[in-house]
Amino acid sequence: MCDQETLKHIEQLCCVKYSVSGIYARESEQSPGEIADSLYKSHLLTSSKRGPKRDSIKITQSELDFARKCGRFEGTEPSDLFLSAYYWTLLCLDGDALANCCSPSLCGSTGIVPMAIIGSIHDQLRHVSNLIARAEHEVLLATNFWKASKSSTYISDALRELSARSQRRGKVVVVRIMYDRGAAAQVFNNHQDVGPQGWTNVNVGLPNPEEIPGIDLRVVNFHRPPLGTFHCKFMVVDRRIATVSSNNVQDNDNLEMTTHLEGPIVDSLWDTFLVSWHNSLEMPLPTRQTEARSQPFPITADRSFSSVNLDAAGHIHAESMATMTEPQEHLAGAPQYDSSVGEEMVRMQATLRGRDGTSPAEAVAQHLSSTTKSNFSSGLEPDSRVAFLPFLAIHQQNPVPMAMVSRKPYANLNNESVHVPQNEAFLALIDHAKHSIFIQTPNLNAKDLLPALTAALERGVQVTYYVCLGYNDAGEMLPGQGGTNEQAAKKLYQSLTSEEAKARLKIFFYVAADQTEPKHNTFKQRSCHIKLLIADEQVAIQGSGNQDTQTWYHSQEVNVMVDSAEVCKVWRAGIERNQNTAKYGRVAEDGYWYDANGKIAKGSTKSGGGVAAAFQGAMGMLRKAQGK
Repeated sequence: MCDQETLKHIEQLCCVKYSVSGIYARESEQSPGEIADSLYKSHLLTSSKRGPKRDSIKITQSELDFARKCGRFEGTEPSDLFLSAYYWTLLCLDGDALANCCSPSLCGSTGIVPMAIIGSIHDQLRHVSNLIARAEHEVLLATNFWKASKSSTYISDALRELSARSQRRGKVVVVRIMYDRGAAAQVFNNHQDVGPQGWTNVNVGLPNPEEIPGIDLRVVNFHRPPLGTFHCKFMVVDRRIATVSSNNVQDNDNLEMTTHLEGPIVDSLWDTFLVSWHNSLEMPLPTRQTEARSQPFPITADRSFSSVNLDAAGHIHAESMATMTEPQEHLAGAPQYDSSVGEEMVRMQATLRGRDGTSPAEAVAQHLSSTTKSNFSSGLEPDSRVAFLPFLAIHQQNPVPMAMVSRKPYANLNNESVHVPQNEAFLALIDHAKHSIFIQTPNLNAKDLLPALTAALERGVQVTYYVCLGYNDAGEMLPGQGGTNEQAAKKLYQSLTSEEAKARLKIFFYVAADQTEPKHNTFKQRSCHIKLLIADEQVAIQGSGNQDTQTWYHSQEVNVMVDSAEVCKVWRAGIERNQNTAKYGRVAEDGYWYDANGKIAKGSTKSGGGVAAAFQGAMGMLRKAQGK
């Protein structure tokens, strides 16, 4: 499929010892951008050329062997499905060695997933803030939108706690934060250094340097105008633990997902942060000469985690929960830090039990409403059984194959940036899946994705996807954006040529764990922002990448591909347990959700497009750009 000269070039990139982070370890006075340019001459390029035509059914053994050779999968046995996807991501590196936002020698790796979180945005930040408070050397935090809020207060509180602890230890901790808030100066310099005056203003709300004397804090604001958004959401702590998330730092009604990672894959994410930061890091990063690959897994020392009694979905058993003393909840402005992941899980899940006569359904409703200060009540009967438990544990002992499948930002006003690792991985898993594909994403409408799903359905693969009703509908109706989720669902059903293929397609609108029907996003009551794809219950991609036009063709994204049936099983079970989408959210073949009386969901409109839709789209994009 690919000429030998191209394959030889890619193999040379992947099998060498050097990387941006490796050179930085020896020459920390250089900026990552300078190192990237000297190594690859490609840091500021964005490849848009299409790769070789993919055969959706077959991949040769030699191509699988090539993919295996180009990764650092020692001690594991990658599945053919994983290697097929990894092979197609590798081909993107021929045109741009840093197309994956990671040095080629670190793109394929291994690691473990001891826990994940499926819950509100504050649930994600409870764990993130605990990891920050427990840091000993450095914190590298990347997110997309940052807004002063309870969400940002979790991080600011944790920085103050970290500073106090570091002062007691007599050692400064280095903290680097990167976000995308947009600035006129980014037309001339995409990576804007933000000083204390910028990061302490009313819109950001990070602590003054005087409040955190035990921390060396630096902030960069990155955007490539007009459409090259920095959409990544990940963190690396002490180069031993990483998190990959779906959430930004702002308060909203979204259900979100975070994955906790340990092992060699942390080095890949550390390298990704350096490549993305680009500027001088000023004070050298303390862990630059200490690879995660050479360190034991931190989770193995967490006795409270290893003793947690779990059910099949990775949750603490209800019987065990009943015996727990009621702890104080970890809240923004009133933090309750724990010394380990196991203790975090106990605190989080114990505080979600119904108390003081509150029914379990209403307790969950209060929890989900707390992120937006709303009083939106449960739609369930008071005696309904609800087991909304955000923290999922996976007692995984051995590393599994993993790979970075990300993309760089593309600013141009077209959708030509197609041939990137993220897109190739999405398409390859769909093309090579044998029996099932599951997707959860806010919007699904990318023009290159829909034909791939159609082909999978026609050849006998079951496709199930969960999307959010009305998520940024106004913006999605703009020409070239792909249309609303209702329009995309209808288009996908209409593309199928047989009733058998239509029966294999199952589309749902997100329904929260305390509700019996989807809530339109315009009401800001119950929405979902998770980004997850699972193929054949074996290989999953989780991270910041949506299945919409902006993610597929423009934004910088960071995603991790994981090859583990065990991890996929727990993630899938957690998805089902923490929402009622499968029970109440099924969409009809015309793309709409109907209640028992045959009425479409409140907030939905059967728009045919045209000038009115374009006007709504323009106004929606304006509101989105303003952070509304």
